[in-house]
Amino acid sequence: MNRQEKLFKENNEYAPLAYRMRPQSFEEFLGARKVIGENSFLRKSVEKGYLPSLIIYGPPGSGKTTLSLLLAKTINADFIELDATIIGIQELKEALQRAKRNLELYKKKTIIFLDEIHHFNKLQQDVLLPFVEKGVVILIGATTENPFFVLNKTLLSRCRLIELKPLSDDDIKKLLEKAIRDKERGLGKMNIEISEEALKEIIRFANGDARVALNTLELASFIALPLEDGKLFINLETVKEVLGKRIFRYDQKGDEHYHNISAFIKSIRGSDPDAALYYLARMLLSGEDPRFIARRLIIHAAEDIGLADPFALVIAQAAYYAVEVVGIPEARIPLAEATIYLATAPKSNSVLLSIDKAIKYIEEHGVNIVPEHLRSKSPNYLYPHDFSEHFVEQKYLPNGVEEEFYIPTEQGREKLIKKRLETLWKERYKK
Repeated sequence: MNRQEKLFKENNEYAPLAYRMRPQSFEEFLGARKVIGENSFLRKSVEKGYLPSLIIYGPPGSGKTTLSLLLAKTINADFIELDATIIGIQELKEALQRAKRNLELYKKKTIIFLDEIHHFNKLQQDVLLPFVEKGVVILIGATTENPFFVLNKTLLSRCRLIELKPLSDDDIKKLLEKAIRDKERGLGKMNIEISEEALKEIIRFANGDARVALNTLELASFIALPLEDGKLFINLETVKEVLGKRIFRYDQKGDEHYHNISAFIKSIRGSDPDAALYYLARMLLSGEDPRFIARRLIIHAAEDIGLADPFALVIAQAAYYAVEVVGIPEARIPLAEATIYLATAPKSNSVLLSIDKAIKYIEEHGVNIVPEHLRSKSPNYLYPHDFSEHFVEQKYLPNGVEEEFYIPTEQGREKLIKKRLETLWKERYKK
């Protein structure tokens, strides 16, 4: 029995349910068949006694720490668990020296598990490098943030990246049902029954987080209704009483921030107002800066709607103004109005394509001399308002530039723009 198993058994009686129900084998580990299944690289390598340094990336409750413990157990390694949010260089160095002694004196491998490794600064990450490179220590860094954004590229290059996904609803259900039945590690001795509605509510609230699901179940068991046959019953009302006001997982500098705003914009671009409102509500409830949302609406109005409906940009600007002047919660209404308007507006990205095309052309070909008749105070310039239809055909692009940058679409109002340009510039827009 290793040190971790001994501590687990000693403290199991008083530990929270989520701790007691931690998987004790790879077979019990849910939701990561591709990562740790029988035919996976990681499973095959650890069963042969080899484990590379890893960065395990995934949301809270997906099993990063548990997987690390199982890996350490499989290769019989000393396991040093550190929290990157609170330790300093000195504590890190002490752990590294312990790993060095293990290897030199006992030929024993050491895993240093660094939780929240994205909190390590460059200096701290650099301290790890030589020990990881020489194989003195096996590093397992756990993070909820995208490693490519928060970790030193040099350190990343020496580690294998493992991504864990949130558990599926079916996996959470299996875990809860097992916790209710298990008499040794779970709540089996309490003789609990749970309604299907209560179970679904816990699953919905957990949102893929095993720890949240088990903590909610345990709290509900404390106030479960006693039945005449000695059983305890957890119904929907019991679960709702435990949950109270829902708290959403959200980090304004983390992946959830980027995932939500991405889904929001893509839903608007895809003309789905219901999905766009869902992500808007989700961001507002999670405390996202409403000015950030309004700025994204302005960008989207020009980028994805453009001249198909120029009024979309005005609506987006008005929403931003409302956020500044009125503030939340009232500003949720103009934000929702702008969201619905943009989602239901005709779409065209011709403005984006045209300016990017013009920029790319100049970057590749350089700039040409401004035609003489367009220069300041030139007597040869033809003033369009002096002509019929307030238009006169003359060359505006520099000599040698024949590129068409703006190609109008048939979407919304842009169809009228295209028709007008075809009428005015018969040769250029005759296609």
